[in-house]
Amino acid sequence: MKTRALATVVSAAALALTVGGCAKDDTSTTTESGIELVKDGTLTICTHLPYEPFEFTEGGEVVGFDPDVLAIAAENEGLETEVLDVAWETITTGEALNTGQCDVGAGAMTINDERAAVMDFTDPYFEATQALMTKTGSGITSLEDLAGKKIAVQDGTTGADYVRENAPEDAEIISFEDSSLMQQAVRTGKTDAGVNDNGLLNYFVSQNDDVEVVTEFETGEEYGFSVKKGGNDELLAAINEGIASEEYDAVYEKWFGTAPTE
Repeated sequence: MKTRALATVVSAAALALTVGGCAKDDTSTTTESGIELVKDGTLTICTHLPYEPFEFTEGGEVVGFDPDVLAIAAENEGLETEVLDVAWETITTGEALNTGQCDVGAGAMTINDERAAVMDFTDPYFEATQALMTKTGSGITSLEDLAGKKIAVQDGTTGADYVRENAPEDAEIISFEDSSLMQQAVRTGKTDAGVNDNGLLNYFVSQNDDVEVVTEFETGEEYGFSVKKGGNDELLAAINEGIASEEYDAVYEKWFGTAPTE
Protein backbone atom coordinates (compact mmCIF):
# COMPACT_ATOMS: atom_id res chain seq x y z
CA MET A 1 0.00 0.00 0.00
CA LYS A 2 1.44 3.35 -1.02
CA THR A 3 1.90 6.03 1.62
CA ARG A 4 -0.03 9.25 1.01
CA ALA A 5 1.98 12.17 -0.38
CA LEU A 6 2.52 15.00 2.09
CA ALA A 7 0.08 17.90 1.54
CA THR A 8 0.72 21.31 3.08
CA VAL A 9 -0.84 24.71 2.53
CA VAL A 10 1.02 27.99 2.11
CA SER A 11 -0.93 31.26 2.01
CA ALA A 12 -0.38 33.70 -0.84
CA ALA A 13 0.46 36.41 1.71
CA ALA A 14 3.21 34.34 3.27
CA LEU A 15 4.56 33.57 -0.18
CA ALA A 16 4.62 37.26 -1.06
CA LEU A 17 6.57 38.08 2.09
CA THR A 18 9.12 35.44 1.22
CA VAL A 19 9.57 36.78 -2.30
CA GLY A 20 9.75 40.37 -1.10
CA GLY A 21 12.37 39.66 1.55
CA CYS A 22 14.99 38.11 -0.67
CA ALA A 23 15.68 36.86 -4.15
CA LYS A 24 13.88 33.63 -4.88
CA ASP A 25 16.13 30.67 -5.56
CA ASP A 26 15.41 28.75 -8.75
CA THR A 27 14.32 25.34 -7.49
CA SER A 28 12.71 24.19 -10.75
CA THR A 29 13.60 20.78 -12.06
CA THR A 30 12.68 18.07 -14.54
CA THR A 31 11.93 14.52 -13.40
CA GLU A 32 13.27 11.42 -15.11
CA SER A 33 9.90 11.02 -16.82
CA GLY A 34 10.12 14.57 -18.21
CA ILE A 35 7.71 16.34 -15.86
CA GLU A 36 8.57 20.01 -15.33
CA LEU A 37 8.35 21.06 -11.67
CA VAL A 38 8.72 24.47 -10.04
CA LYS A 39 10.15 22.79 -6.94
CA ASP A 40 12.37 19.72 -6.87
CA GLY A 41 10.64 16.59 -5.55
CA THR A 42 7.27 18.31 -5.12
CA LEU A 43 4.08 18.64 -7.15
CA THR A 44 3.00 22.20 -6.35
CA ILE A 45 -0.77 22.78 -6.58
CA CYS A 46 -2.56 26.12 -6.73
CA THR A 47 -6.14 26.24 -5.47
CA HIS A 48 -8.54 28.64 -3.77
CA LEU A 49 -9.85 27.65 -0.35
CA PRO A 50 -12.34 26.62 0.83
CA TYR A 51 -14.43 24.55 -1.62
CA GLU A 52 -15.61 21.62 0.44
CA PRO A 53 -15.40 18.68 -0.23
CA PHE A 54 -13.02 19.36 -3.13
CA GLU A 55 -10.41 21.29 -1.12
CA PHE A 56 -10.50 22.71 2.40
CA THR A 57 -8.36 22.96 5.50
CA GLU A 58 -8.71 20.48 8.34
CA GLY A 59 -6.27 20.31 11.25
CA GLY A 60 -3.85 22.64 9.48
CA GLU A 61 -3.72 20.43 6.37
CA VAL A 62 -5.41 20.84 3.01
CA VAL A 63 -7.66 17.84 2.40
CA GLY A 64 -10.36 16.98 -0.09
CA PHE A 65 -11.18 15.20 -3.31
CA ASP A 66 -8.89 17.27 -5.57
CA PRO A 67 -5.71 16.89 -3.46
CA ASP A 68 -6.39 13.17 -3.12
CA VAL A 69 -6.78 12.71 -6.88
CA LEU A 70 -3.58 14.65 -7.60
CA ALA A 71 -1.77 12.68 -4.89
CA ILE A 72 -2.26 9.55 -7.02
CA ALA A 73 -0.09 11.01 -9.79
CA ALA A 74 2.38 12.46 -7.28
CA GLU A 75 2.85 9.13 -5.52
CA ASN A 76 3.32 7.30 -8.82
CA GLU A 77 6.12 9.77 -9.65
CA GLY A 78 7.67 9.60 -6.17
CA LEU A 79 6.70 13.20 -5.39
CA GLU A 80 5.27 14.98 -2.38
CA THR A 81 2.50 17.57 -2.79
CA GLU A 82 2.30 21.16 -1.63
CA VAL A 83 -0.87 23.27 -1.90
CA LEU A 84 -0.86 27.05 -2.30
CA ASP A 85 -4.02 29.06 -1.56
CA VAL A 86 -4.19 31.82 -4.22
CA ALA A 87 -6.80 34.09 -5.75
CA TRP A 88 -9.21 32.17 -7.97
CA GLU A 89 -8.70 34.53 -10.91
CA THR A 90 -4.97 33.76 -11.01
CA ILE A 91 -5.86 30.11 -11.54
CA THR A 92 -8.61 30.52 -14.15
CA THR A 93 -6.56 33.00 -16.21
CA GLY A 94 -3.46 30.79 -16.18
CA GLU A 95 -1.43 33.47 -14.37
CA ALA A 96 -0.45 31.20 -11.46
CA LEU A 97 0.97 28.66 -13.92
CA ASN A 98 2.64 31.18 -16.23
CA THR A 99 4.45 32.95 -13.36
CA GLY A 100 5.79 29.68 -11.94
CA GLN A 101 3.79 29.69 -8.72
CA CYS A 102 2.70 26.11 -9.24
CA ASP A 103 2.69 23.10 -11.55
CA VAL A 104 -1.04 22.42 -11.60
CA GLY A 105 -4.23 24.41 -11.06
CA ALA A 106 -7.09 22.80 -9.15
CA GLY A 107 -10.36 23.84 -7.60
CA ALA A 108 -13.39 22.03 -9.07
CA MET A 109 -12.63 24.02 -12.24
CA THR A 110 -15.02 23.68 -15.17
CA ILE A 111 -13.34 23.13 -18.53
CA ASN A 112 -14.46 25.77 -21.03
CA ASP A 113 -13.12 27.35 -24.21
CA GLU A 114 -12.04 30.59 -22.54
CA ARG A 115 -9.92 28.78 -19.96
CA ALA A 116 -8.63 26.19 -22.44
CA ALA A 117 -7.25 29.04 -24.55
CA VAL A 118 -4.78 30.00 -21.80
CA MET A 119 -3.93 26.63 -20.20
CA ASP A 120 -3.96 22.91 -20.94
CA PHE A 121 -6.54 20.71 -19.23
CA THR A 122 -6.40 17.10 -18.14
CA ASP A 123 -9.11 14.65 -19.05
CA PRO A 124 -12.36 15.46 -17.18
CA TYR A 125 -12.41 13.96 -13.68
CA PHE A 126 -15.84 15.04 -12.37
CA GLU A 127 -19.24 15.77 -13.95
CA ALA A 128 -21.12 18.71 -12.44
CA THR A 129 -24.37 20.61 -12.69
CA GLN A 130 -25.45 23.88 -11.11
CA ALA A 131 -27.66 23.63 -8.02
CA LEU A 132 -30.06 26.00 -6.25
CA MET A 133 -29.82 26.07 -2.44
CA THR A 134 -32.32 27.74 -0.09
CA LYS A 135 -33.27 27.74 3.56
CA THR A 136 -35.11 24.51 4.39
CA GLY A 137 -38.84 24.90 3.82
CA SER A 138 -38.54 28.24 2.01
CA GLY A 139 -41.03 27.25 -0.67
CA ILE A 140 -38.62 28.36 -3.40
CA THR A 141 -38.22 25.65 -6.07
CA SER A 142 -36.85 27.48 -9.13
CA LEU A 143 -35.00 30.56 -10.33
CA GLU A 144 -38.37 31.98 -11.41
CA ASP A 145 -39.45 32.01 -7.76
CA LEU A 146 -36.62 34.46 -7.00
CA ALA A 147 -38.12 37.46 -8.78
CA GLY A 148 -37.46 40.47 -6.56
CA LYS A 149 -35.31 38.39 -4.21
CA LYS A 150 -31.58 38.05 -3.49
CA ILE A 151 -29.40 35.31 -5.00
CA ALA A 152 -25.88 34.52 -3.77
CA VAL A 153 -23.17 33.47 -6.22
CA GLN A 154 -19.39 33.08 -6.08
CA ASP A 155 -17.05 35.39 -8.01
CA GLY A 156 -15.64 34.01 -11.25
CA THR A 157 -17.72 30.82 -11.37
CA THR A 158 -19.89 29.25 -14.04
CA GLY A 159 -22.72 29.30 -11.49
CA ALA A 160 -22.50 33.09 -11.36
CA ASP A 161 -22.61 33.20 -15.17
CA TYR A 162 -25.65 30.91 -15.22
CA VAL A 163 -27.57 33.08 -12.76
CA ARG A 164 -26.81 36.31 -14.64
CA GLU A 165 -28.07 34.72 -17.85
CA ASN A 166 -31.18 33.01 -16.44
CA ALA A 167 -32.43 34.73 -13.27
CA PRO A 168 -35.44 37.07 -13.33
CA GLU A 169 -34.47 40.62 -14.32
CA ASP A 170 -35.51 42.06 -10.96
CA ALA A 171 -33.56 39.52 -8.89
CA GLU A 172 -30.64 41.00 -6.96
CA ILE A 173 -27.45 39.01 -7.56
CA ILE A 174 -24.90 39.28 -4.76
CA SER A 175 -21.40 37.96 -5.49
CA PHE A 176 -19.03 36.62 -2.82
CA GLU A 177 -15.30 36.00 -3.00
CA ASP A 178 -15.41 32.39 -1.82
CA SER A 179 -17.87 29.54 -1.54
CA SER A 180 -18.02 29.57 2.25
CA LEU A 181 -19.24 33.17 2.35
CA MET A 182 -21.76 32.39 -0.38
CA GLN A 183 -23.15 29.40 1.49
CA GLN A 184 -23.36 31.22 4.81
CA ALA A 185 -25.26 34.08 3.14
CA VAL A 186 -28.05 31.63 2.35
CA ARG A 187 -27.89 29.90 5.70
CA THR A 188 -28.11 33.16 7.68
CA GLY A 189 -30.85 34.66 5.49
CA LYS A 190 -28.67 37.39 4.00
CA THR A 191 -29.84 36.09 0.63
CA ASP A 192 -32.91 34.06 -0.32
CA ALA A 193 -30.99 31.45 -2.31
CA GLY A 194 -27.61 30.60 -3.78
CA VAL A 195 -26.35 28.90 -6.92
CA ASN A 196 -23.11 26.96 -7.23
CA ASP A 197 -21.85 23.51 -8.28
CA ASN A 198 -23.92 20.55 -7.12
CA GLY A 199 -21.00 18.69 -5.53
CA LEU A 200 -20.23 21.66 -3.31
CA LEU A 201 -23.82 22.44 -2.28
CA ASN A 202 -24.95 18.83 -1.84
CA TYR A 203 -22.05 18.26 0.53
CA PHE A 204 -22.88 21.46 2.45
CA VAL A 205 -26.54 20.54 2.96
CA SER A 206 -25.50 17.08 4.13
CA GLN A 207 -23.69 18.84 6.99
CA ASN A 208 -26.39 21.51 7.67
CA ASP A 209 -30.06 20.54 7.89
CA ASP A 210 -31.29 24.15 7.88
CA VAL A 211 -30.57 24.45 4.13
CA GLU A 212 -31.55 22.29 1.18
CA VAL A 213 -30.90 21.88 -2.54
CA VAL A 214 -34.26 22.36 -4.23
CA THR A 215 -33.31 21.85 -7.88
CA GLU A 216 -30.37 21.38 -10.25
CA PHE A 217 -29.71 22.79 -13.71
CA GLU A 218 -28.18 20.49 -16.33
CA THR A 219 -25.30 22.51 -17.74
CA GLY A 220 -23.07 19.71 -19.07
CA GLU A 221 -20.04 20.85 -17.07
CA GLU A 222 -16.93 18.79 -16.43
CA TYR A 223 -14.00 19.56 -14.12
CA GLY A 224 -10.37 19.36 -15.13
CA PHE A 225 -6.95 20.10 -13.64
CA SER A 226 -4.80 22.57 -15.58
CA VAL A 227 -1.11 22.93 -16.43
CA LYS A 228 0.84 25.63 -18.27
CA LYS A 229 -0.23 26.04 -21.88
CA GLY A 230 2.00 23.93 -24.12
CA GLY A 231 4.42 23.44 -21.25
CA ASN A 232 3.92 20.15 -19.44
CA ASP A 233 2.52 17.30 -21.52
CA GLU A 234 4.25 14.72 -19.33
CA LEU A 235 2.49 16.03 -16.22
CA LEU A 236 -0.86 15.95 -18.05
CA ALA A 237 -0.22 12.32 -18.94
CA ALA A 238 0.69 11.41 -15.34
CA ILE A 239 -2.47 13.04 -13.95
CA ASN A 240 -4.63 11.43 -16.65
CA GLU A 241 -3.25 8.02 -15.68
CA GLY A 242 -4.25 8.74 -12.10
CA ILE A 243 -7.77 9.76 -13.15
CA ALA A 244 -8.15 6.49 -15.07
CA SER A 245 -6.86 4.32 -12.21
CA GLU A 246 -8.57 2.16 -9.62
CA GLU A 247 -7.11 4.47 -6.96
CA TYR A 248 -9.28 7.27 -8.39
CA ASP A 249 -12.40 5.13 -7.87
CA ALA A 250 -11.48 4.63 -4.21
CA VAL A 251 -10.89 8.36 -3.70
CA TYR A 252 -14.24 9.19 -5.32
CA GLU A 253 -16.10 6.76 -3.08
CA LYS A 254 -14.28 8.15 -0.01
CA TRP A 255 -15.59 11.68 -0.62
CA PHE A 256 -18.97 11.07 -2.28
CA GLY A 257 -20.07 7.75 -0.81
CA THR A 258 -20.61 5.95 -4.14
CA ALA A 259 -18.45 4.70 -6.98
CA PRO A 260 -18.19 7.04 -9.98
CA THR A 261 -20.57 6.38 -12.86
CA GLU A 262 -19.10 5.22 -16.14
